[in-house]
Amino acid sequence: MAVQEAKRANRLKSGKLVNKLVNEYWEDLINAKKTGKKVIYTTGLPIGPFMAAQDLAWIHGEGYGARVAARHEEKEPQTFAENRGFNRELCSYARTQMGCAMFAEFGVPDDLMPGPIATEIPAPDAIVTCYPGCSTGPQWDWAIERVFGKKIPWFNVVIPYHMGRNGSTYMKGEEFEENVKYVERQFEDLIKFLEVISGKPYNWDKFQELMGVTKKVGQLRMEAMELCKAKPAPASFFDWSIQIAPVNYLTAWPGTIEAMEAVKAEVQERLDNGVSAVPTEKYRIFWEGIMNWNKLGWMADKFASYDATVVAGRYTHMAFWHEPDSIDPEHPLRGIAINHLECQLNLGYPITEERMMTLSKEYSIDGIVFHGARTCRSFSRSHFLLAENLNKKMGIQSTSFEGDMVDDSFYKEELVNTRIEALIESLEAQKSR
Repeated sequence: MAVQEAKRANRLKSGKLVNKLVNEYWEDLINAKKTGKKVIYTTGLPIGPFMAAQDLAWIHGEGYGARVAARHEEKEPQTFAENRGFNRELCSYARTQMGCAMFAEFGVPDDLMPGPIATEIPAPDAIVTCYPGCSTGPQWDWAIERVFGKKIPWFNVVIPYHMGRNGSTYMKGEEFEENVKYVERQFEDLIKFLEVISGKPYNWDKFQELMGVTKKVGQLRMEAMELCKAKPAPASFFDWSIQIAPVNYLTAWPGTIEAMEAVKAEVQERLDNGVSAVPTEKYRIFWEGIMNWNKLGWMADKFASYDATVVAGRYTHMAFWHEPDSIDPEHPLRGIAINHLECQLNLGYPITEERMMTLSKEYSIDGIVFHGARTCRSFSRSHFLLAENLNKKMGIQSTSFEGDMVDDSFYKEELVNTRIEALIESLEAQKSR
């Protein structure tokens, strides 16, 4: 197949505003202890507002791993973690943060030369785990606790897997309601834990204010993404990957509403003026799997060269305050529980399939790319069944390749090229018929 290499993805310019907020957040975190703030390590779902209300700094393990990888500084901390006994097949987010945390605790070995981002992480004063659908998170934080001599207070929020039993479906049913109440009770206990860590009563007024911001940011993001149901799409999955920070570890950070308003305004302006994410869109793709943080730009241009827009994905469209209307800032715990229970990694197979079919219809999907992250088997556990059933029920063709979130050593570029090209050829043949 002849590929026009000159074609490039047309990325959103407003992403620069998000980058500015991200840089402000990390600068604040790096200097947190100098200003008297305590630092909380978190993994899993976005729970920053719980800490922000108490004037506690927080670092999100996956967000930090993605930041290190986006600046191509991941290899040294991953190597250090592997040399200290953490197997290469373990979650690469975990290995990356573990290596950086060990730099902070033990210093940098003479045979490694990590970049500045990989060595700026402060040591934790407490750890909070809030992981859905994966046992890695609690074990990851347990390992960090051991690095720092088992002296770090640790709180684990359990997000129960939503199987869809007892008539429960997405956001409905007996099992769902029981799980919401269970998570709410844990959040009440988390607030008591943070009162002990901070040494002061919980600031409920501030928390409610921050959850009002979170709801607004979530609404703006979902509205902006839904504008991409248009043909051609004005923005892509790779744009929305870059916009994850304001609804993840940056949740409720000052300026997030303004940043997402600017993103939505740019998408609307593109839509009004006929400007698309891919210069000549012919195919619309769904990305199933975690994004690859050190290859976002490369992947965006790769699909653009085939006139294919990756329009939506499970990671971006089924998580991160994706149900903002369920949040009542005056009584926020239920809304937080709902968003966390119904995130993409925490749904039983029938609910996952139903949600993907709905998104595929809404975004006029032609094909699916299954990105199997080598070190996150929990995300890719249902890929073969999803590929078979979406083809059988909707006629959607797919391809798959293995990669990773932040460890690019698992990529085989020739294989990726071959698989994408084969999918495009099959889609072209289908359109011809």
